[in-house]
Amino acid sequence: MSNFVHLHVHSEFSLLDGANRIKDLPVRAKELGMDAMAITDHGVMFGAIDFYKACKANGIKPIIGCEVYVANRSRHDKDPNLDSKYSHLILLAKNNEGYKNLAKLVSIGYTEGFYYKPRIDHEVLKQYHEGLICCSACLAGEVNQAILEDDMEKAKQVALWYKSIFGEDYYLEIQNNGIKQQILANQKLIELSRQLDIPLVATNDAHYLKKEDAYNHEVLLCIQTGKRMSDADRMRFETEELYVKSPEEMIEYFRNVPDAIENTVKIAEKCNVEFEFGHTILPNYDVPKEFKTHYDYLAKLTEDGLKQRYGEKLTKELKQRADYELSVIDKMGYVDYFLIVWDYIYYAKTHHIPVGPRAWFGCGFPCCLCHWNNRY
Repeated sequence: MSNFVHLHVHSEFSLLDGANRIKDLPVRAKELGMDAMAITDHGVMFGAIDFYKACKANGIKPIIGCEVYVANRSRHDKDPNLDSKYSHLILLAKNNEGYKNLAKLVSIGYTEGFYYKPRIDHEVLKQYHEGLICCSACLAGEVNQAILEDDMEKAKQVALWYKSIFGEDYYLEIQNNGIKQQILANQKLIELSRQLDIPLVATNDAHYLKKEDAYNHEVLLCIQTGKRMSDADRMRFETEELYVKSPEEMIEYFRNVPDAIENTVKIAEKCNVEFEFGHTILPNYDVPKEFKTHYDYLAKLTEDGLKQRYGEKLTKELKQRADYELSVIDKMGYVDYFLIVWDYIYYAKTHHIPVGPRAWFGCGFPCCLCHWNNRY
């Protein structure tokens, strides 16, 4: 393992904010002598699989993570006067259980907590923290926000809460980003680390690949915010340091806190998510107790569909066609898939919810089961 690992990196899937193309990240990591790298896009995991494959193809260890948004109160609270602001937090998957929990948290952010951004809260973090490493994030993190408000007691309490949940897998994140406020935050974070016995970790919040890409990133931010480069009030980071820095640059900047650099390697060694490709993974579909197998239930539904659709016109040839299609579905391992598709279409049709033709044949097979769903 190299002597430094980037653990806070944004790709193109941090929409109109990250300028790093996934295919370029592992290549750059390799050029700089690193053998691991994380992806931590804002609120999403859309790039996780592409990043994993790109890293594997280039001999780089992929670390799957996300920079999530944390609601100031509950994820269910959506008062414009109180809940329009949110905090950032870095979560990294240590193992496949952590990956599943991270995916669950990101999904909850959209399905339950979306308000300006896909937000989670302390409640679900406590529920789905297993297998995850947590870092306090950038200046928009909860601890940093308290520090910038000159409320060190609040910063302490927030840090202790996260430590109580994540234990030794909670880190205070210090950054080398050229922002004046970050220098103050780093000093206070180092103090908190020593006082509360919470380890430090050094990151760079990389939004673009090389330093000379800073201008292109500013253009990207203008597109995001509907501004022109000539607008004085446009959103800008006021730094050209948010790039994928070399280990030497990071080590030199944090030479007074070498443990923050060493911990990047320790975290990378802890993270071992493995994806298996080439196998279809489907949710289990619970069939009625009177059926021994899922295939038996699918066959019964298909038989009912045939009778409903053709009645007295049901011929031997039609029955043979249905048996053939069922055998193909069974051999392909798609029995549960067909049952799942049937279930939600059947529910929609019986509850007067419109279903388009693509959903009728979304499975790709014109079998009698889908035809049966259309009898309503």
